[in-house]
Amino acid sequence: MPTIYRLLPECPDLDPLDLGLLAAVARGEARLTPEQGLALLECAPLHTLGRYADARCRALHGDHIRTYVIDRNINYTNVCTAKCTFCAFRRDATDQDAYTLEYDQLYEKVAELSAIGGTQILLQGGMNPELPLDWYLDLLAGLKERFPHIHVHGFSPPEFIEFVNFFDPPGATLEDKLRWVMVRLQQAGLDSLPGAGGEIFAPAVRTKIGLGKCTAEAWLTTMYVAHSLGMFTSATMMFGHIEGLADRVHHMRLVREWQDRALLDFGEGQIPESVRTDPSIKSPRTGGHYVSFISWPFQPDNTPLGRLKEWPQPGDLGDGGAGEFPGDAIARVDGSGTKDMHPEFGRRLRLAGSTAYLRTQAVSRLMLDNIYSIGSSWVTMGPHIGQLALHYGANDMGSVMMEENVVSAAGTTYCLDEPVLNHLIREAGFTPAQRDNVYDILKLNHGPDSPDLLVDDWSRHRAAKLAIHLEPKPSAALTVGATD
Repeated sequence: MPTIYRLLPECPDLDPLDLGLLAAVARGEARLTPEQGLALLECAPLHTLGRYADARCRALHGDHIRTYVIDRNINYTNVCTAKCTFCAFRRDATDQDAYTLEYDQLYEKVAELSAIGGTQILLQGGMNPELPLDWYLDLLAGLKERFPHIHVHGFSPPEFIEFVNFFDPPGATLEDKLRWVMVRLQQAGLDSLPGAGGEIFAPAVRTKIGLGKCTAEAWLTTMYVAHSLGMFTSATMMFGHIEGLADRVHHMRLVREWQDRALLDFGEGQIPESVRTDPSIKSPRTGGHYVSFISWPFQPDNTPLGRLKEWPQPGDLGDGGAGEFPGDAIARVDGSGTKDMHPEFGRRLRLAGSTAYLRTQAVSRLMLDNIYSIGSSWVTMGPHIGQLALHYGANDMGSVMMEENVVSAAGTTYCLDEPVLNHLIREAGFTPAQRDNVYDILKLNHGPDSPDLLVDDWSRHRAAKLAIHLEPKPSAALTVGATD
């Protein structure tokens, strides 16, 4: 019998700090309302958030194993039509350092990954109007022909929305147009979609920081189409800039609601007839959905957004006596805030430190009761906060990869190798395990041949600069960075 997805009950009349409510949420028996989630983010003691987020994580993932994936983040072009104020990576086509990689360069990168036991590439780039659909189809076909064992996790929703704009596919609705493009890319070799470009969904914030980037509705619709085709995707959130705390909760709320929709519409035995009867589509056994959520703080270096004045704050969430932060003044858990509600909105930054990061991640674990994996963002917060995040709701330490370009362009250069990543997980009290895209375990590192247990000189495993595609690489060193 197929499993029928059922929504968890909400208890809106209960105090969000009611320990019985939090215990029920941790057990998977109750759902927080957005208002309760906001109250937790604003007021709950940090240790309380950690305790119950960790309990929820253990209910889903057990007490012993925490994971990572070996992949490579390949940014195939930095030419982009969007002008996001938080981005230090994008270039205009006429810029001296604009690039689009040749197929052979891309194949070489994947060959290097395959040689060290990698299982996945994260393939994404700027939104380059000069690349036709056939460029992508031929690339995917070439990758699958040469590396059939490599999972292609590629092309974020903003890229797909620009595919629709660039390629003008047939269809009466955005869903139809997206499906037309996505089916062809899937047939050529695309396996799943990463959640990049999520940023913050609240319209007032998104239009301010993501100039030329797709709306939240378009982002979520793209993922819904991917789910209808059986793909498993991730969702992301970038916070700690001009947004209010309620905007973070609103973002989580939309991910949760669209996850509900995917699980209800595309659960086992519930594939839409339009998909099942379309001869061009290989009908999936079951529908897709979000398998992970990863959030990280905005990195301000080298970005236009980073030049804004910071809001006075003695702590991660305080206002320093300067009054209400402009982002909080307009933020609403239903996303209805507008930029005219505060004259300073969009002109001040409230960067997120370690406490704000851990609070936000913990609340995401408690709010997103229908998301399996929560990823630690050590690449932006540093290895030790990333390690601590394993006790604040995270079950996964992200990616072992060979390069990273986008986050590094904004000034973040934390970089670890696989033994150090294993060591961090083990020292946090867990057994490290290599996983695949859907979080199935590929290798449990519990014996004497584990990467960290083979190390006899840790001085050789200190952080190093991440490899980037512009540097000559006669040999590739395995490093760890951001993913999804």
